[in-house]
Amino acid sequence: MAWVYLVIAGILEIGWAIGLKYTDGFTKLWPSIGTVGCMIVSFLLLSTALKDIPVGTGYAVWTGIGAVGTAVVGIIFLDEPRSVARILCILLIVTGIIGLKFFSDKAA
Repeated sequence: MAWVYLVIAGILEIGWAIGLKYTDGFTKLWPSIGTVGCMIVSFLLLSTALKDIPVGTGYAVWTGIGAVGTAVVGIIFLDEPRSVARILCILLIVTGIIGLKFFSDKAA
């Protein structure tokens, strides 16, 4: 279950990273509430996952999911650049996440 918690925490990290764009410096109520809610649940799930997953692996996977997901959402929905180099870099991060999952010393 630790890896499931970690993936959900990473997905929620995408939510709060994108949500920050819409809070307008935390001056808009509902986007701010949603963003802070995603942050809290993301951190709680990450801390739960880290009970069974090495901290270096868990943190790297969590931030990797957040970085890749946020970049992909930006490309698809926010009209951010779609260059081949950018997509290749995103794929390198995904490769690292998969590698950390499969080569973790203590897989849960």
